[in-house]
Amino acid sequence: MESYNASLAPPNGASISDHTTDGLIARSLAGVSAWSIVLTALAVLIVYDQINYIIKKGRIAGDSWKIPFVGPFLQSVNPKFEEYQAKWASGALSCVSVFHKFVVIASTRDMARKVFNSPSFVKPCVVDSAHKLLRPDNWVFMDGKAHVDYRKGLNGLFSRQALEIYLPGQEEVYNQYFEKFLAINKKAGGKPVQFMPAFRELMCAVSCRTFAGHYMSEEAVKKIADDYYLITAALELVNFPIILPYTKSWYGKKAADMVIEEFAKCSAKSKVRMAAGGEVECILDAWVKHMIVSEQYRQKIAKGLQVDDAEKPDMLIREFSDYEISLTLLTFLFASQDATSSACTWLFQIMADRPEFLNKVREENMSLRGGDRNAPLSMNLLESMTYTRAVVKETLRYRPPVIMVPYVAKKDFPVSENYTVPKGAMIVPTTYPSLHDPEVYPNPDSFEPDRWITGTAEQHPKNWLVFGTGPHYCLGQQYAQGNLMALIGMASIQLDWEHMKTPLSEEIKVFATIFPKDDCYLKFSRRA
Repeated sequence: MESYNASLAPPNGASISDHTTDGLIARSLAGVSAWSIVLTALAVLIVYDQINYIIKKGRIAGDSWKIPFVGPFLQSVNPKFEEYQAKWASGALSCVSVFHKFVVIASTRDMARKVFNSPSFVKPCVVDSAHKLLRPDNWVFMDGKAHVDYRKGLNGLFSRQALEIYLPGQEEVYNQYFEKFLAINKKAGGKPVQFMPAFRELMCAVSCRTFAGHYMSEEAVKKIADDYYLITAALELVNFPIILPYTKSWYGKKAADMVIEEFAKCSAKSKVRMAAGGEVECILDAWVKHMIVSEQYRQKIAKGLQVDDAEKPDMLIREFSDYEISLTLLTFLFASQDATSSACTWLFQIMADRPEFLNKVREENMSLRGGDRNAPLSMNLLESMTYTRAVVKETLRYRPPVIMVPYVAKKDFPVSENYTVPKGAMIVPTTYPSLHDPEVYPNPDSFEPDRWITGTAEQHPKNWLVFGTGPHYCLGQQYAQGNLMALIGMASIQLDWEHMKTPLSEEIKVFATIFPKDDCYLKFSRRA
């Protein structure tokens, strides 16, 4: 009997119930294909993606559902300004989700300012590839005290005294490019030419000369000006999250590597020249000189020498490597290149279309120069340009170069009474609505420089978000405005130019910043 029962037992000591269960599973899976499993898993992920989006969205404005996984990616590849405006108008807070990024848009002045002024909850961010292009150890990715301390060491590079030193180099570049503008139109047979690319090159050349002086060759400046477009394309708000060969991010990374290498070479040259007692001519020189003076002071103190208070630098800074310096100069270029290129393009177009304003700029500049169009630039001269400053400020208000500034929530951020931005989400304060607020700027879509002189525009600094606000406001805002004032002032007394209007001239193209959709057709001639 025992042998009979043993013969009926399942092998390897398995129970009858285990054997039965295995059989049921096998029979159940026999009719299921691999495709069925894949489709089921996909359906589960789609549902999860939608639920996750709906939970994060809450009650703020935004699509009630999203295209699975990618969201409005294709729409974001070629962004339209009108779509941005619609999003801003949809509510103080709105949202969009692209790939794995959930993005909250802060559209009103007060909501934007709250984001700018909440460093305990948010920090500036850019696209995923930015850490690879700008390098993860770049100072712009620092937060809290580390960022504040680093920034303090840079403040002196943009003081009034420092800005005065940089003016001859800027003036040199303006004159070079005025000749290039004339040559461009001559080569085109005197016909109007799209000048946006030339303005981008001009602004890049001015930046490189201001940042690195004559340590950088003309060929290197031209190479950077040509290739920086690739960096801009790689840092668009919506881009493929991984750097793959022959993608925008890949080309941008190669261009950034080249710029970093060039600035590092310039840093090494500046250290040699400044150690030998050279005069400061550019931002790089000023920074290296500050390092040298700081180290000399520390050595005297270490030796127990009596040092007069006048010899102590305003702030003691450490020695920075060529690599660290090159990364910082790259961020200066990153912050200035696209924004000033945009402002420059609109400024020349607006002046051509409104000759009554250009004539006032011209009259002011000739008067302040005592009738001598070759009088050199100076800070006193720039500070006396009341009308020219108003024209530049109105250009920056009317067509603000930076319309959005991306931040990321470091933790859950209660941005309003009714909504909390989830940790890890992007939150993007916008500047355009506050700069076109009809209660602050009457007729906001009209170009009116006098609002900055006889109007009330200066009485509303909270709306002036062109350069941001809070701990990360633009370090070089005085330099940027002075650069544009000097440029348009010199151009007004040396050149005449005409704008060929097209149906797209007043249409806005979004490419990191904003430009005329037709790239600004201009014809320059030498002023008699």
